[in-house]
Amino acid sequence: MVRPTKVTNTIRAHREAAGFTQAELAGRVGVTRQTLIAIEQGKYSPTLELAFQISRIFGVGIDDVFQHPDH
Repeated sequence: MVRPTKVTNTIRAHREAAGFTQAELAGRVGVTRQTLIAIEQGKYSPTLELAFQISRIFGVGIDDVFQHPDH
């Protein structure tokens, strides 16, 4: 049986360093502010496409924003 994993992220740190509000970043990637909040808090894992969009806005690789815990 496959156990669910928890993908973590550093969206908040990147977003604040870039000077974006949650609403601004959400608008740039086409999601609601509530969705972005849930992703930042680790309550929701984004689609691969959305993860790439977010990382591209920050100008970094996807693995600089999203981490998968090693077992």
